[in-house]
Amino acid sequence: MRVLNGPLRWVCWTWAAAAAAVHLYFGGFGFPEPIQMRGFHLLVFTPLLFLLYPATSRSPKHRPSVLDWLWAAGSAAPHAWVMWNWMAVADRMEYVDPFTTEMMVMGIIAIVTLLEAIRRAVEPGLAWMVAFSLAYMQWGYLIPGVFNARPFSLAEIVEASWLVPTAGGVYGPLTGIVATTIAVFILFGAFMQGSGTGRLFSNLGAAVAGRYTGGPAKVAVITSGLFGTMSGSSVSNVITTGAMTIPLMVRVGYRPSVAGGIESAASVGGALMPPVMGAAAFVMAEITNIPYGDIVVAAAIGAVLYYFAILAAVHFEAKKLGLSAMPLKDIPAWREVLADAHLALPIAVLVWLMMERWSGNFAAFCATVAMVAISMLRMRTRMSVFGILDSLAQAGLTMAPLAVSIAGAGIVVSALTATGMVVAFGGIIKEVAGGHLGLLLVLLALTVLVLGLGIPTTPSYIIAAAIGVPQVLELGRDLGVDMLQAHLFTFYFAVIADATPPVAAAAFAAAAIAKASPTITSVHATRFGIAGFTVGFAFIYDPGIMLRGGLWEILLATTIQVAALTLITASYAGYLLAPTGRVLRIAMAVAGLAAAFAHMLNDGVRLAIGLGLLGGVALLQWLAGRRTADAAPG
Repeated sequence: MRVLNGPLRWVCWTWAAAAAAVHLYFGGFGFPEPIQMRGFHLLVFTPLLFLLYPATSRSPKHRPSVLDWLWAAGSAAPHAWVMWNWMAVADRMEYVDPFTTEMMVMGIIAIVTLLEAIRRAVEPGLAWMVAFSLAYMQWGYLIPGVFNARPFSLAEIVEASWLVPTAGGVYGPLTGIVATTIAVFILFGAFMQGSGTGRLFSNLGAAVAGRYTGGPAKVAVITSGLFGTMSGSSVSNVITTGAMTIPLMVRVGYRPSVAGGIESAASVGGALMPPVMGAAAFVMAEITNIPYGDIVVAAAIGAVLYYFAILAAVHFEAKKLGLSAMPLKDIPAWREVLADAHLALPIAVLVWLMMERWSGNFAAFCATVAMVAISMLRMRTRMSVFGILDSLAQAGLTMAPLAVSIAGAGIVVSALTATGMVVAFGGIIKEVAGGHLGLLLVLLALTVLVLGLGIPTTPSYIIAAAIGVPQVLELGRDLGVDMLQAHLFTFYFAVIADATPPVAAAAFAAAAIAKASPTITSVHATRFGIAGFTVGFAFIYDPGIMLRGGLWEILLATTIQVAALTLITASYAGYLLAPTGRVLRIAMAVAGLAAAFAHMLNDGVRLAIGLGLLGGVALLQWLAGRRTADAAPG
């Protein structure tokens, strides 16, 4: 991202703030017609990216070039045209009414500029995927076999990719949900940061965990989980909290790659943590027509299990290495924490409104207004006029790359649907799985992780859900697998893909701070985030963790996961109550994996395996410790 100088810096800052302010106003007082809102959303954010992000490493770093200005103007033209002609666009019958030459020209400009904006500001991998989808529509009829597609004219390709607001493409429902609900939640997150809520989270994490063994790592886990509820990005979460926690972890004895792995695993999990859960969860609500509040409730225990596993792994690692707590001078007093405690009230407002089934955008609007009002209660948190405007600008700068990435994902989904690739690829996965649900889930998980190599969480979730969820529902019919279970499974793997090798955006950002190997850091991030894998499968096989069933079913499913994750993390670290030898480590790993994944066994058997070995090893080590203490000279 460029660091602009002079008047242009303030122009772009004001531009982003004004665009965000309009989105906030619409969130509270009602949105215009869908096609107008989507056109406005892309009109205000796409051109901004060409001014803020250089085309190549040789482009000017402090000012846009003449070519950048031309790209910005070109990217604005088709969206301005849609806003000017919105009634004609909204009233036309898709694929029936003529697709005029004027529409063709505007559509091509929109697609080309969108590809370039994605390449610059998001990920080249996503740009290539969008381009490949368009190429497949053009030449897929030449491919023999299951991937053969019918011929598409250029007009059909451009119309499907651009001007079909009811189905997909640039102006499809995905852009709609980003322009409305997600945008207002991003604003809420920006105002949380601007009001000092980040300081509250950081101090709370240090006060709660700083005094215990491996304190800095536990602070990183707690703080990153809290920050994740407002940042919306695992990479920005790493950069925000990791700048403080990673050096502190290294200072007390963690290896740099391990410190980076802990931070990246904890930061990635922020997207799993209610009440916000990142952009992909809002897309899930839109796709499935399941109220967002229901999704939050179903995901709550899974998120707690994810962070429990990281904290357990950090604890065992610290015990094995004999690491200390945080220095007392770095641990804030509780009065320092309580001085910002009032900033938690807007979060409570958000949760209450969501649970009362108010729309997500209105709940986030009310919580944002409440954040500004409540910040005024104390001098240390009071937001100035400039602070409010800066929060708006930061929200706008966050929305811009997300706007084009989701529009690009819309093109991919449109191409997959129009060509029948969704059916073809889904059929291939189903055929390889041979009608076995477990194997199908493994293949789908691998597909999502591979998509995550070069695509952000939300687009990879959208594409994988389109490909795999129908197959999961079909094969899982006998188990009673429903839409929410299948989507949460896909969502979890899309999220943890940011921390898994060989390409892991969050782990690479953490490695840069830790000055460690990115690959080794991502390996450690994967092991600390192991719960993402077990919980993902538990959504399908152990729906008790979704608060379904009676109290016994919920407790049984949760206890199985706790026992399994404790065994797996202790096995990795080689420590439970004391260091463990190779045989015990292998036994704990096998028992933990069996409890987590051996779903063909009765739940009672899995619980007995997990708790039995966990209790047995703990008892052996406790007795050994007593004998050693008794044998020590008095």
